[in-house]
Amino acid sequence: MPESTVPASVAEPSVDTDQLAVDTLRFLAADMVEAANSGHPGMPMGAAPMAWTLWSRHLRHDPADPGWADRDRFVLSAGHGSALLYGLLHVFGYDLPVDELRRFRQLGSRTPGHPEFGETPGVECTTGPLGQGLAMAVGLALAERLTHARYPAITDHRTYAIVGDGCLMEGVSHEAASLAGHLGLGRLIVLWDDNAITIDGAVERSCGDDQRARFAAYGWHTELVGDGTDVEAIDAAITRAKADPRPSFLAVRTVIGHGAPEVAGTAAAHGSPLGADRLGRAKAAAGWEFPSFTVPAPVAALCAVLAAAGAREHADWRDRYTAFATSAPARATEFARAGARILPAGLDAALSGIVGTAPRATRQSSQACLTAALSVMPELIGGSADLAGSTGTVCGPVVTRDDFSAAGIAFGIREFGMAAILNGISLHGGFRVFGSTFLVFADYLRPALRLSALMRQPVIYVLTHDSIAVGEDGPTHQPVEHIESLRLIPGLQVLRPAGDAETAHAWHLALTRTDGPTALILSRQSVPQPDSTTEPGWTTSADQEMRTIETVATDSDGQPTLAGGREPRIADPVSTDAEDALATTDDQRPRTVELVATGSEVALATAVAERLRADGYRTRVVSALDRGRYSPDRGAHTVSIEAGSTAGWAGLVDVAIGIDEFGHSGPGAEVMARHGFTVDRVLERIRESLGGLR
Repeated sequence: MPESTVPASVAEPSVDTDQLAVDTLRFLAADMVEAANSGHPGMPMGAAPMAWTLWSRHLRHDPADPGWADRDRFVLSAGHGSALLYGLLHVFGYDLPVDELRRFRQLGSRTPGHPEFGETPGVECTTGPLGQGLAMAVGLALAERLTHARYPAITDHRTYAIVGDGCLMEGVSHEAASLAGHLGLGRLIVLWDDNAITIDGAVERSCGDDQRARFAAYGWHTELVGDGTDVEAIDAAITRAKADPRPSFLAVRTVIGHGAPEVAGTAAAHGSPLGADRLGRAKAAAGWEFPSFTVPAPVAALCAVLAAAGAREHADWRDRYTAFATSAPARATEFARAGARILPAGLDAALSGIVGTAPRATRQSSQACLTAALSVMPELIGGSADLAGSTGTVCGPVVTRDDFSAAGIAFGIREFGMAAILNGISLHGGFRVFGSTFLVFADYLRPALRLSALMRQPVIYVLTHDSIAVGEDGPTHQPVEHIESLRLIPGLQVLRPAGDAETAHAWHLALTRTDGPTALILSRQSVPQPDSTTEPGWTTSADQEMRTIETVATDSDGQPTLAGGREPRIADPVSTDAEDALATTDDQRPRTVELVATGSEVALATAVAERLRADGYRTRVVSALDRGRYSPDRGAHTVSIEAGSTAGWAGLVDVAIGIDEFGHSGPGAEVMARHGFTVDRVLERIRESLGGLR
């Protein structure tokens, strides 16, 4: 617990400790913003009473162990109010000393401008993009129900969130709240900081929604707390919410910048420091006579008592866990394995068993991989945005409000909500998660996918129907720029496999990754199985995996050539004869042509290579499962072939063959041909780039 900077004599028995604690949080937040000369004092000053009431009377947590599996989760969806959260963490004794509060918003501090998962002990998720915190809270609450269905003896916690007007205006709040009501997530309680102000002014300028009626329509319990400074009323509302079987939405009327002269209740309190004079007058009006960054002794003492109570609850849970492990050791081992994100021993064999020889769409290969993984990974959970049959993510029964034991989640047509909820489930721990939709609709979920990467969460995105080969549905459903745009997201692993073996390898890479998300880019149409590989490369040695990240290339003799993996280079051709390694024409143009393709275009590249060999060129075909790991052979004439934007290939290869315009409605093969994806058209482009030489 923080040491009090106030003499013990100040701790009078008659002090209103709740009010003193509320003022402590208000002025810690205002002091942080003032010291940084940057930040948002208004929300913390208005919402401090509800936050204090929740944390001091209801939230079950142990500051000494922020990772306790059965702790209650708290999400500050209105992440701009981060100074409030940091104040709470500090006064309750998390590893966040006062010096970190003084360094609010400074480079290298543990108090960044918006809460960031992994940067600050006790922060459950990264928030700031409004609405996503609410959706992640739904994911956390859903994960609690999923865990309880599997391990009821050791799972019994709640999820709380504080949201603002902006969170409720964002569309993702509708998607997530609707699903939460549908599933009856009764251990989720959301408190709305109803201050009627946004950055530009009064909420009524842009929104007249009856928010309580809206949430009631979703199937939530709702309640109004008319005075957001009334700790007892807030406490009573939370108590009633905990007794209700439905998710709860508590509208708490507050004043932004409470107590700040001239600006309280106005947009001016939202996102700027109060200034030394105004802050001083606010403190004087509240009777606050302590130095900046002070935690008065009565508050420090009470928080120490509350933290000790949380530690005792944690100890009680450990006793329950010990009893559980004694009575069901195999189940306890499974719980621990899944919580540590350790894969089961049978995964490699399960995935390798899906590799066949018949042509099929890589979405179908992926379905086989998913089915295989589910057979050995009870912690694998996920679903689709109402496209399971099309995207190859059928996984049996789906969860319902009465049964959370299934592996499938019917997210409905809610791409953004799906991705944000998956982030919440992943953050909760104990599960590996996947979600799917058509690649073209990745734009609907992109902000949550970006947070997956920022939070380093291993969410798997199964994105199918990956090119204009979608065909008849037309350009609205034909991705062009999408693969390239996903590759721009830092930390996102983008994999586009060419057949069964690569798809199995891609799933293995996605499941073995624990520090970031993966996007699997999969075809609608059938593709031939590349005949240059006999082993996916992940069943035995790590070295083999390293060398086969881009799977296998073929040289001019049709023999396999390993493509570069983590070491970014292309392996030498099988033939190492110096005179044959790089033949040239009489005018010194290279006679080795390296064709690098991804996914469904690998088969096209292979067919083109055969024609080039007939012209006398030495060829190499590289399947770049992960374009980020590909490095061209600078001694060869390099050509990329991918049915998407060429932006990322330009400058990487000599010739980039792709699509930089929207597609058309028609049979997929005809649409591909119209855009130049035939052997003859690709061959023509390559010959032109070689100066017309044959």
